[in-house]
Amino acid sequence: MHPVLFELGSVTIYTYGALVAAGFLVALVYARHQAPRAGLDPRNIWNLGIYGILVALLVAKVWMVLSAWDFFTADPSLIFSVVTFQSGGTFYGGVLGGIVWVVLYCHFKKMPLLGVLDLVAPAIALGHGIGRLGCFAAGCCYGKPTSLPWGVTFTSPVAVQIAGTPLHVSLHPTQLYEAGAEFLNFLLLLWLGTRPRLRGQMIGAYFIFYGIERGTIEFFRGDPGRTLMFHDAVSLMQLASAGLILGGGLLWWRGLRRGAGQPSVV
Repeated sequence: MHPVLFELGSVTIYTYGALVAAGFLVALVYARHQAPRAGLDPRNIWNLGIYGILVALLVAKVWMVLSAWDFFTADPSLIFSVVTFQSGGTFYGGVLGGIVWVVLYCHFKKMPLLGVLDLVAPAIALGHGIGRLGCFAAGCCYGKPTSLPWGVTFTSPVAVQIAGTPLHVSLHPTQLYEAGAEFLNFLLLLWLGTRPRLRGQMIGAYFIFYGIERGTIEFFRGDPGRTLMFHDAVSLMQLASAGLILGGGLLWWRGLRRGAGQPSVV
């Protein structure tokens, strides 16, 4: 694929990072644009996103250092190295940091948590889809070998350096599976937003859609480090996906019990 976007002297700009950043900005601009229709201050939504990504990255890096404490204490200078700075940290640390930040921000700004989550649900799907195109360009999150006609073959040595991607082997394009599913989720949420809605309906639907999507795609993933469990039968993300589906279902059940809310904000 095309893991390196361009180089400026000794500085390398990777396609993955550029597309993830683009996805985040597109999602944030979309959410900010939709905020007035939800009765929310666009400035608060903008600040929620900007500071949120900084908090998520910080917690992700701290989690990475703590999870490999023996490695970093053997050479403490690595904690503040360029490699650590460029690293995205751990996924779970970033998710935890992001969740805590959103809850605290909404509390102190007196913003309705479910209302904010409903607003950003389509934006998350859109931004995530763009970011997964960056995964495809980099060769990370790759699939298992396949003989299907739409299998993809990576040839760039940089992909090996970045993610250990197998070269010259036809693989499931799991990155494109997920990107396509996320763009579909975005369209489904847009359609859902045109109907009379329940509080928590949008984020609940996204939890269900993404849980089904990610849980299914995990069966086709071939990259290591996904925390396989129960004799490699399922991955940790599949268990998390089941939790998302359950959580989304509970949000819908809660909304249906309380009755229909206001017209959609999307």
